[in-house]
Amino acid sequence: MRLYINIDHVATVRQARRTDEPDPVRAAVLAELGGADGITVHLREDRRHIQDRDVDLLMRTARTPINLELAVADGILDLAEAWQPHQATLVPEKRQEVTTEGGLDVGESAAGGIRRALERLHSAGIRTSLFIDPEPEVVRRSADLGPTAVELHTGEYANARDAAAIAKQLERLRAATELARELGLAVHAGHGLTYENVMPVAGIPGCEELNIGHSVISRSVLVGIERSVREMKELLLRAAGG
Repeated sequence: MRLYINIDHVATVRQARRTDEPDPVRAAVLAELGGADGITVHLREDRRHIQDRDVDLLMRTARTPINLELAVADGILDLAEAWQPHQATLVPEKRQEVTTEGGLDVGESAAGGIRRALERLHSAGIRTSLFIDPEPEVVRRSADLGPTAVELHTGEYANARDAAAIAKQLERLRAATELARELGLAVHAGHGLTYENVMPVAGIPGCEELNIGHSVISRSVLVGIERSVREMKELLLRAAGG
């Protein structure tokens, strides 16, 4: 199980004052020291948090792989082709949302644009992933588009409150993982995962990577980034029986 740390919220704090601190690139270095297997950043079209400068520096200084989240937008795809991160994850993007609200639309009307984006990224030698809802039909349509992996949206699981609802959402994630693997896709997961709810997801057979940001960055305010990442990594190892 790989742990990728999303450092967007470090940039959110910086952009609140339009200053130069805290620096998300420095945060990435500390996350790596804490045991992160990779760094995730979402370069939004409106540049509300991560900036081009951040990704450029990360590509030159990070010692672990970079997962660049991006919308299906020509301008951002141009940058991805130039930067050549280890992985690019296509995600939905709405200007008015606080954070990503759901999985990518992989229906017929959107399929052409997604397929062309994947072809561009593959031609640049970039591993690809689609951020999707854990529904069988969505998984099947995603596989038809040709990504390397899918990242299952865990938001509904994270928002579930009673035992029955949590169990239902976990089963959705397990079933989607199994189907995706049968279709030849690598499986990742993320969104809303915390120190309290991560272990059941980390224990799903076949899920090989988690992307976690807000909870780890929030805890780092109190205990530091290295420790907050280390504590999350320990939970993943426990879930895997390590």
